[in-house]
Amino acid sequence: MLHKNSKSKTDQAQIISVEELVPKEHILRKINKYIDFDFIYDLVEDKYSLDNGRPSIDPVVLMKIVFIQYLFNIRSIRQTIKEIEVNIAYRWFLGYDFYDKIPHFTTFSQNYRRRFKDTDIFENIFQNILNQALEQGFVDEKIQFVDSTHVKAHANRHKNKKVTIEKKARRYQAQLDKEIAQEREENGKKPLKEKEDKERQTIVQSTTDPESGLFHKGEHKEVFAYCVETSCDKNGWILAYKSFPGNLHDSTTFLPFYEEKLKKMKPQKIVMDAGYKIPAIAKTLIDDKILPVFPYTRQKRNLQIENPYYKRDYIYDEYYDCYICPQGKLLEYKTTDREGYRQYKSDINDCKNCPNIDRCTHSKNKQKVITRHIWQDYLDITEEYRYTNQGKKEYARRKETIERQFGSAKEYHSFRYTNMKGKAKMDMKAALTFACLNMKKLALMMYRMDPNKGVFTCLFTKIHKKFDFLLNLIKISKPRKKFLGLSSLWGLCIMHRPLYIHAKEAEQLALLLLCISKKNCS
Repeated sequence: MLHKNSKSKTDQAQIISVEELVPKEHILRKINKYIDFDFIYDLVEDKYSLDNGRPSIDPVVLMKIVFIQYLFNIRSIRQTIKEIEVNIAYRWFLGYDFYDKIPHFTTFSQNYRRRFKDTDIFENIFQNILNQALEQGFVDEKIQFVDSTHVKAHANRHKNKKVTIEKKARRYQAQLDKEIAQEREENGKKPLKEKEDKERQTIVQSTTDPESGLFHKGEHKEVFAYCVETSCDKNGWILAYKSFPGNLHDSTTFLPFYEEKLKKMKPQKIVMDAGYKIPAIAKTLIDDKILPVFPYTRQKRNLQIENPYYKRDYIYDEYYDCYICPQGKLLEYKTTDREGYRQYKSDINDCKNCPNIDRCTHSKNKQKVITRHIWQDYLDITEEYRYTNQGKKEYARRKETIERQFGSAKEYHSFRYTNMKGKAKMDMKAALTFACLNMKKLALMMYRMDPNKGVFTCLFTKIHKKFDFLLNLIKISKPRKKFLGLSSLWGLCIMHRPLYIHAKEAEQLALLLLCISKKNCS
């Protein structure tokens, strides 16, 4: 029957508290109960005056306002304040009642400018949330998954200028130069001449946000962006992060990220994609007794040659330090260049009479040249592990760990772009975003482990109606002193379980129902 509600009840006065209006299963209830925010007072204690001045807003409330913004994908702090004004759950989380005045949207920006700028407070907030998960035993730092994601900067692509800057030396360049000089001396080669002028390069720099970098990949549109190096464990807990300009390659940003963040954690393995597969990274990790796990990388081919020989077709003889071509001829060591690559060259006379010269090289002098990095042995170690079943399984988990966290951060926590300028604020955004990811994960796991509101309570409150028939069967079996077996109960639980209930939880429920059945039959 069609019914029209002609009576409006919105103007009726009712006696009710904020507590009663917040749903019992709301995520903010779980966060408020299981996450300890008192550490914030210790972090900001030296940032406030204790003797004079006007009373300030509670630092925990101030940070909770920002947590609301990042937890619920609100685009700005101004919009967050508007949402708090009308959302009862947000007011409850902050400890406000119906009539408390919400702070002005500039409150956080003024506190950032006066108190938090150029400090590590946001990094400490992220670390404290992670420590709470560590204390519960949820985090495993032995194997880590590392990758980077690009966050679009708050900068107009068309407002830029070309700038010539000095090319920064690679972190491992000094060690590489030392080993190159040593190897050339052992082989009777003259030392390389030092470069008189430092290398310079021209880059496109944003006039809006000069600290960002121009990012271009594949068919994507060129944008100014930041690159955020991130590490997580096998369970998806974010362990560390560090932001860089978006025009830097992963192989360039990894080593500073590793030295500053990951090295102190002492992981056993680090899983990375092909962008990190360079000899310098392999050597650094293996020297520190960490095994890098890399994927297979397809070898490059010369498109001008039909059915060419690949580098893998040439066998390296470690004892004699030479390569053997598919025709059985030798490519002997000649020199080592500035980049650390040994050059192995064939005999021109052998190549001139070779029937497969067209598959080997199209050089004018009919000479084949193969290069091998002086740290290639470290990459060979990783290649051996890549072929193992364990190595294949560990690399396959990248899409379930670090890539999934990036997807969640961008889809649900406003991590696709930043509306703030500067690397410091990008670091702040990364810290708060990843802190919220860990915070939500920790609260949900603690809730599931709570004996009062854990798995069994959740199951019975959600699906008790679906088991009415099961209880009736138990009652029917009572006069006959019989009860259903465990396998039958487990089958029924699996058949009727909702998607969010795992098979193991259904088995636990079956055990509990079995106890009930036994009790009723006795």
